[in-house]
Amino acid sequence: MTLSIRIAQLNFVVGDLSGNAQRIIDAAAQAYADGAQLLLTPELALCGYAAEDLYLRPAFQAACDQELARIAKATEAWPGLTLVVGHPSVVPEPGEQRRYNTASVLRQGQVERSYHKQCLPNYSVFDEQRHFVAGQHSCVVDVAGVNVGLLICEDAWQSAPATAAKAEGAQLLAVLNASPFHHHKQEERERVLAQRAAETGLPLVYAHLVGGQDELVFDGGSVAVSARGDVVMRAPAFRESLVALRATHAHGGVQLAGDISLAQTPDAALWDALVLGVRDYVGKNRFPGALLGLSGGIDSALVLAIAVDALGADKVRTVMMPSPYTADISWIDARDMAERLGVRYDEISIAPQFEAFKAALAADFAGLAEDTTEENLQARIRGTLLMALSNKHGAVVLTTGNKSEMATGYCTLYGDMAGGFAVIKDVLKTRVFDLARWRNANDPYGTGASPIPERIITRPPSAELRPDQKDQDSLPSYEVLDAIIVRYMENDESVAALIADGYPAADVDRVTRLIRINEYKRRQAPVGIRVSPRSFGKDWRYPITNAFRA
Repeated sequence: MTLSIRIAQLNFVVGDLSGNAQRIIDAAAQAYADGAQLLLTPELALCGYAAEDLYLRPAFQAACDQELARIAKATEAWPGLTLVVGHPSVVPEPGEQRRYNTASVLRQGQVERSYHKQCLPNYSVFDEQRHFVAGQHSCVVDVAGVNVGLLICEDAWQSAPATAAKAEGAQLLAVLNASPFHHHKQEERERVLAQRAAETGLPLVYAHLVGGQDELVFDGGSVAVSARGDVVMRAPAFRESLVALRATHAHGGVQLAGDISLAQTPDAALWDALVLGVRDYVGKNRFPGALLGLSGGIDSALVLAIAVDALGADKVRTVMMPSPYTADISWIDARDMAERLGVRYDEISIAPQFEAFKAALAADFAGLAEDTTEENLQARIRGTLLMALSNKHGAVVLTTGNKSEMATGYCTLYGDMAGGFAVIKDVLKTRVFDLARWRNANDPYGTGASPIPERIITRPPSAELRPDQKDQDSLPSYEVLDAIIVRYMENDESVAALIADGYPAADVDRVTRLIRINEYKRRQAPVGIRVSPRSFGKDWRYPITNAFRA
């Protein structure tokens, strides 16, 4: 006996309940036409993941219930198809209402059964205990003679739910997921799923979401593992797909089979995550395009290449805003890159505005030497110009600061931090260089080979806000800086451990102090794409007013 399975690895929009419902209906119709008997959707597919405090709104839940009923009604047209839909649900209890993260079984026009997620993550970017109550019971359904045990995301990362499903007769585990991307996340998922399969002796199907949602990116890559933990199906990453696989039921148990897409390299996966994050933030929020300041430096060059791959050259505009300290090669390289990618390029000198600001402040600044105040004025003039163009034309401003800068405060409030979306805010400077080289060697979206002039990659980074300025005048080498950030900020390692491992004490003290005192800047930074296991944003919650010293 063979069970034909499909996974709706689709890009849903948070809050677009009718649109999401229609996408599920369309996928089910196609699955039925293909002869499928089981269709799995991702976790909370009906409302999109994560809807955050929308879950708490009665009108939101009522609309979810209405659309779920519409999907259930549609299943009347597909005899023999079992559809599993992820959605929020509210169950009345004596004296209260309990809200669950739910997977419901729909067939023959009815919501036949529902499973409530048992393990609610409350770490990193997850706040599920704020919104949901944990379920207590397994759910095993017969689909064409195969007993399928339902799980939702974190349930597969813990042993108990899978073990309980097997005890109730499950022969195959089906897991609905919305698991955000970060470096090497797919390998981590597949290791965990292999462990779960080995513990239970059951094969497992993992139906995953794809798409960008504010800070988060979901990378697809739905997967199936055998009872021994071997990958027997892997869907393409970062792409929508109606994924097909087969479950063959014999005396030896259920055997899964499907196509196995090659795993991506780390650079290719990171690039796709950034591209998808930009495309969905711009598209889902209905911006007509994107706008950025192009400086001739590596960060803005990388953001431009990502934006063009995400949106196309016709929806990206660049503005070069030279100051008295802008080197000629910056003009030349910025023009060169804009021409290579075919984007609109304009130049607006900030020299007149800079002189006007200094003149207006001359009496108050009399007798005081120029310092970072004048440097920040230049950045803020540029931010004001970009935001004016954004207001007038509607395009969202993409900021170009990287994680190394955000960590240490090497950025200007209301200046280079001004904008609507921070594309590389979670990409360390050393990775910025890696990605620039990777993109010059690859053209994954057909927008042009070698878009970044080589000199942009090889010249020493500079903010060009004073004569002969270099980033390393103010910061340790990026190799040392980024290593300290990873170990201290991402991994929570101590200052003492870093010094014991040979990092100069002065560098460690300086960097960790900068991370601490610049929290106020990061709180005012635009939302941006999370691609590491711990980003500044939902993952990082430290007080601004803070007297603790390690």
